[in-house]
Amino acid sequence: MDHDRQPRQDPGRAAPDEHSASVAASTGGDVASVERLAGEVAAAIERVIVGKREQVRLVLVALLAEGHVLIDDVPGVAKTLLVRTLAAALGLRFVRVQCTPDLLPADVTGSEVFDQRSVSFEFRPGPVFANLVLADEVNRATPRTQSCFLEAMEERQVTVDGASRPLPRPFLVLATQNPVELKGTFPLPEAQLDRFLLRLRMGYPSRTEETAMLGRFRADDPLGELRPVAAAEELLVAQRVVREVHVAPPIEAYVVDLVRATRDARDVALGASPRAALALMRAAQAAAALAGRGYVIPDDVAGLAVPVLSHRLLLARDAAAERRRPEDLVAALLGEVAAPVESPAGD
Repeated sequence: MDHDRQPRQDPGRAAPDEHSASVAASTGGDVASVERLAGEVAAAIERVIVGKREQVRLVLVALLAEGHVLIDDVPGVAKTLLVRTLAAALGLRFVRVQCTPDLLPADVTGSEVFDQRSVSFEFRPGPVFANLVLADEVNRATPRTQSCFLEAMEERQVTVDGASRPLPRPFLVLATQNPVELKGTFPLPEAQLDRFLLRLRMGYPSRTEETAMLGRFRADDPLGELRPVAAAEELLVAQRVVREVHVAPPIEAYVVDLVRATRDARDVALGASPRAALALMRAAQAAAALAGRGYVIPDDVAGLAVPVLSHRLLLARDAAAERRRPEDLVAALLGEVAAPVESPAGD
């Protein structure tokens, strides 16, 4: 990668932003409204969830980038609570699918049911016909059932008995899984992992956060008192704004270089796909809008490379035997791949 090397400049936010203005003109919204909307949603979530600001930010990035999220962590660290709180803050239709080995594809997508009164078949939509779908413990569902999520996640539609039916907008799948308990589970194949925009881990709270959690939940559940701070229409406008966030050619080249570097890495048997490059670009656009910018800077890309790329990598046998982590490998690549220098105009 051969970009001009200059001392890095902070584009700041004091000067007028021509890219933000063009975004506002083309979508009916602007990045300032996206930043404000995301701030209100994050504040509502933090009235229930203690700490976890970075995890909340990543979920909002995925939501604005129209991607899906895999939450991979041990039980009891608020994976499900985070999703339920997000749904309550947005006022969207939320459905939880508890994945078990006996769950069938029709239990997710819906099926044709014969109506004796009309003497005809009618389609009964399944839980996937919602705005926010929580696939809880997704790796406990059989591969056949897991596969029914693929079309929904990629094409935003489901096909039943040869008829394709569009899903509501906005549409977001958030799946959880426990990486420790493997008995009775079916690991997600690479093709399905690639459908998730990003993967995140909740992690254990700090001592201070855990103490605050005890006090917050001692008398009542604060989730029951949470009221929506945004409507579906506002979210759709925000998603259109994010699509118009400017990505300069050097930033595009940086994204491509990072993704291609994963394919050439010595410890990787299977690198990130072209879909990963598109996911990283769209996630960076969302991160820029969350920061109130109408253009992407290199830090937006670098800050999302680990959650967007790590779950898409298949480690080589020796690296897996040494218990190396894909996250560490992506972090190392960030130090090897040259980043472009942003100009004050975001170009």
